[in-house]
Amino acid sequence: MSDVTLRHAVSDAEVAACFPVMRELRPHLASADAFVARVARQRAAGYRILAALRNDIPVGLAGYRESENLIHGRFIYVDDLVTTEAERRAGIGAQLLEAVAAEGRKSGCASLVLDTALDNVLAHRFYFRQGLLLRAVRFSRDL
Repeated sequence: MSDVTLRHAVSDAEVAACFPVMRELRPHLASADAFVARVARQRAAGYRILAALRNDIPVGLAGYRESENLIHGRFIYVDDLVTTEAERRAGIGAQLLEAVAAEGRKSGCASLVLDTALDNVLAHRFYFRQGLLLRAVRFSRDL
């Protein structure tokens, strides 16, 4: 992991370079251009992408934002956490999650929160190993 660096994707070109990695997690995303536009809209709510780079090529990323509500107070929410298939089990996901947690602590957040699908058992095991606890079940419906 020593040759992996973490850096925020700020420019449109940096965000577009993250598209192949994000597509592994969000295969419904149609194109790099649509992804860049969507990220630009989400930035209005504080969304950021922290990329894990090997030789300046994204191999993992965390999309996150700070938020506040009556349940958690100020918290950091991880929208997206993904490592390329080839880089899994190399500790990159843990490194990204800890870096996002550090951002939250620096900003005065009380907790880190994320959602994952009920059937994503491998992710559940990873999150438990990272010290996250199952504290809620989210309900939703299409509108």
